[in-house]
Amino acid sequence: MEKLKLFALAFTAAISTGAAYGQNASIKAQPDNKVSAAKTGAAHNSAVDLSAKAATDDPNYVIGPEDELIISVWKEPDISRSVPVRPDGKISLALLNDVQATGRTPMQLGSDITEKLKNFISEPQVTVIVARINSQRIFVVGEVPRTGSYTLLPNMTAVDAISSAGGFTPFAKRTKIYILRKENGNVNSIPFNYKEVVKNRRSDQDVVLKPGDRIVVP
Repeated sequence: MEKLKLFALAFTAAISTGAAYGQNASIKAQPDNKVSAAKTGAAHNSAVDLSAKAATDDPNYVIGPEDELIISVWKEPDISRSVPVRPDGKISLALLNDVQATGRTPMQLGSDITEKLKNFISEPQVTVIVARINSQRIFVVGEVPRTGSYTLLPNMTAVDAISSAGGFTPFAKRTKIYILRKENGNVNSIPFNYKEVVKNRRSDQDVVLKPGDRIVVP
């Protein structure tokens, strides 16, 4: 009988210890859950990633249709957002509705938005970043693996564009390439000798491209 009582006491103590351990484990788990929730909230708040690398650092870059912009208004997450420039040249923002974007540099557009927001917010601070350039395109046609249009990147040259198009097909005439450029209503043909350029014999003739240029590889 005495042994039975001792066994019952030991069993009760074991249950109490297990319950206490489970309670402590639950308590310890709570901070982890809070950390996880904090991380989730941080991820949600970074939907507009203001640390994203700008597509161009050129302060004189003029925004065009279909470019993608990041509009950051300090301490105003409901207004800050990533927006595309519509074909009509405007962007849509909370409070302001439509704002003209094309024809403006990022700094000019930031100033425009700042002035408009002063009617709603005290001392707004606005930053505009060009996240992706879609308005400026060049074209590569002829004897290349991937003909078509390409985004014109800053300081992009003919060699860069041909590389983006996959190089040449076996039938390409690399010394007979030319670039069609429309200027002042006229279409000019600029000769481009790829072989001479890549051999550094005439590297100064690696043409820096302009919007609308068409590289023809015969």
